[in-house]
Amino acid sequence: MRVSVVLCTHTMEQYDDCRAAAESVLAQTYDDVELVLVSDGNRDVYKQYQSDFGNRDDVLTHCNDANVGLLESRNNGAEVATGDVVAFIDDDAIADEEWVAALVDAYEQQDALAVGGRMTPAWVAGKPSFLPAEFYWLIGVTHSGFGPNGDPDEPGVVRNTFGSNISFDRDVFLELGGFDDDIGGRQGEKNLQGGETELCARLRTEYDEGVYYTPEALVAHKIFDYRTDPGWLLDRAFWQGYSKRGMEVFVPESTGEESDFLSDLLFRFAPERIWGLIRAPSVAGLLQFVFLFALTAFVGFGYLYGMTVWG
Repeated sequence: MRVSVVLCTHTMEQYDDCRAAAESVLAQTYDDVELVLVSDGNRDVYKQYQSDFGNRDDVLTHCNDANVGLLESRNNGAEVATGDVVAFIDDDAIADEEWVAALVDAYEQQDALAVGGRMTPAWVAGKPSFLPAEFYWLIGVTHSGFGPNGDPDEPGVVRNTFGSNISFDRDVFLELGGFDDDIGGRQGEKNLQGGETELCARLRTEYDEGVYYTPEALVAHKIFDYRTDPGWLLDRAFWQGYSKRGMEVFVPESTGEESDFLSDLLFRFAPERIWGLIRAPSVAGLLQFVFLFALTAFVGFGYLYGMTVWG
């Protein structure tokens, strides 16, 4: 089974991190890995790809004619790829050396059409004491409560995993038409997110299958300083709430997990944190408890704003 890993970037400012991501893919223990590097309309990035990796038989490079965004770039990379499986990783991530091997094992053992793994944090600016693990999804990291039964350590079928650690049978991906590149800009609004959610909803509709989640397939997401700023996180929470309302309208069959998460938040996580504070009071624990509800409120505000946009 050949696995093609698509990695996209669009600016030289991000190139050093992109190169580190590329090197982590090329360092995989699994033998048959193809790296597809896509420049989103930036010729300087494309030339640097060629300079750094152009002499390798296991690397393909592609440059979009214009800046078209991440989702269309990923679709273009999948078109260029030659693998049986197409996997995606972000330009600010680092793959564990066993990442592809774990994905392949899930395909072979589960006869899956899509497989994703676990995102772990790489705290570039230090771990913020106030951020509760239940909201790690805001920073692109697998959160407490994720998984087929609300346990991120348990493998099984889920709706979708993060876009930086997700893969598909390439033929199925192409038959589905890839990512809908309207997501992220639908109806003129740039903050609507959920490309992998929408695609996986179509996968469920067409093939009656979800994404098989294997926590052993690890990718680390670099968490830069701006992602640990409370103001940035609250703003992110707002637009995530807005996106959730948008996805309810455009892909109503894709939103059940949000209701489950909210239920867990109110009736499982909050009581557990209260009990934890009673048993072992701490400033960090209190800050996380307060921020848990602040983030929930901003997600709610964003959702309400989305209702004014889409009804």
